[in-house]
Parts: sequence; C-alpha cells; structure tokens
Amino acid sequence: MFTQAWVDYRKQFVALFLRYSIFLAAKLTYLKLQRFVNMNNKIKIGLAEALGTFVLVLGGCGSAVLAGDKIGFLGVSIAFGLSLLVMAYTIGPISGCHINPAVSIGLLVAKLIDAVLLPYYIGGQILGGIFGGLVLYIIASGKPGFDAAASGFASNGFAEHSPTGYGLLAAALTEVVLTAFLLFTIMGTTHPKYPAGLGGIPIGLMLVLINLVGIPVTNTSVNPARSIGVALFQGGWAIQQLWAFVVFPIIGGILGVLAYNLIKPTLEES
Repeated sequence: MFTQAWVDYRKQFVALFLRYSIFLAAKLTYLKLQRFVNMNNKIKIGLAEALGTFVLVLGGCGSAVLAGDKIGFLGVSIAFGLSLLVMAYTIGPISGCHINPAVSIGLLVAKLIDAVLLPYYIGGQILGGIFGGLVLYIIASGKPGFDAAASGFASNGFAEHSPTGYGLLAAALTEVVLTAFLLFTIMGTTHPKYPAGLGGIPIGLMLVLINLVGIPVTNTSVNPARSIGVALFQGGWAIQQLWAFVVFPIIGGILGVLAYNLIKPTLEES
C-alpha cells in the first residue's frame, strides 16, 4: 500500500512539474516575443495592422455571412463602419489604423508614411484578412449544410456574381469612386487643422455610407485585404475576379488623395 501511494504521489508530482514547466516556458517565450516586438517598431505596426484587419473582416464579413439574412444591407454596413471606428481608437496610436492596402498606398502617395514601412502595413493587412476569413470559415462551417462556394462567403464580384447583377464597368466605377471617398475623408480628418481625436468617427461613418452604396453593386470591397481574406475560402469565381478588387480600390485611393491635395488647407489658413 505504501509503495502504491508513493507511485501515485510521484506521478502527481511529475504531472504538476510538467504543467508548471510548460506554463513557465510559454510565459518566457511570450515575454521574449513582447520584448522583441516592443524593440521593433516595424513589427509592431505589422501586428497592429494584422489584428485590426482581422477584426474588420470578422466583424464586417462575419455579419454578412452569419447574420446577413436577418440584419440586411444596413446591418452589414453598420458592422463594417463600427469595426473600423473601434479599431481607429484601438490601434490608431500604434499604426494609424489603415487596415487597408489602398489606404496605405494612398498615404504613401501623400507622403504621410515612409516607403520602408509599406511592406509591413500591407503584409500585416493581408495576413490579418486571411486569418479573419479562416476564423469566419471555421465558425460558419459549424452549421450543417454550410457551403462557402455556394453562399459566396461575402466575396466581392461583378456580372453574375454581383449581388444584383451589375457589370464590370459599374463595379469598377463603384470601387474607384467609393475608395476615393474613403481616402478623401481620411485625408481631411487627419489633417493637423482637424480636431484631434475625432477622426475615427467620420471615417467609420463614411465606411457605413460606402457599404450602403456599394453592397448592391459589388458587395463592397474598397479594401483588397478584405477581398482577399474571404475570396480564398470561396475558392472559385471570387479568386478569378479578385484582381478587380485589388486594382480598382488602389486606383480610387490614389485619386482620393490627389483630390484632397487640390483643396487642402494650409497651416497658415484660419
């Protein structure tokens, strides 16, 4: 009996020691990672953009995939706007909360970010978008009968894959103009003359408006990372048409910056 008790005690001790060792190793690894990130501003920006884009895709596209039939275009539009608004105040102080390659490229054209940072912005955004699409896919697959290919999985499309049948020209014009609206708003609300700390509200509201206009036409992209994040899991026509939702938002973003630069106030103007 004494021998058996000693064996049981030893097993419990070994199990406890292993659990503590794993916990300690995980904690030390996390602390080292945290120290590395804090020492490397570029990595911090990339991670912030990845997390922000993850929230945008899961919040916006998730509302469409999981609850679109209940909340409609208005509800999905509000979900996208709220996701951007909340992230603007969460990661804005870290990376500026672009969470959109078209925004990052537009701000590069405006000379508001350094070119060396662009790969970290775009890399983080695309990875965050894909991770958001993956988590959404896993959640949606928990419902019997779910089919990402058949449902469209909140992907962007034109012609027969437009929500209401709009062709390529209409889709191109929609994405260019609406992305220009977004960048025009970002440029105005981040100008030094704009009241500090309030920029996230009009930017979030603008994304609501953009989605209200664009969802019937293309399902609204204005963000290549958002389009990539779900297209990979739809797996068919969404990948074939993905080029349009990379090219046209980038063009629109640049045009929005150029339009604002024509009228932007100087710091000397009252």
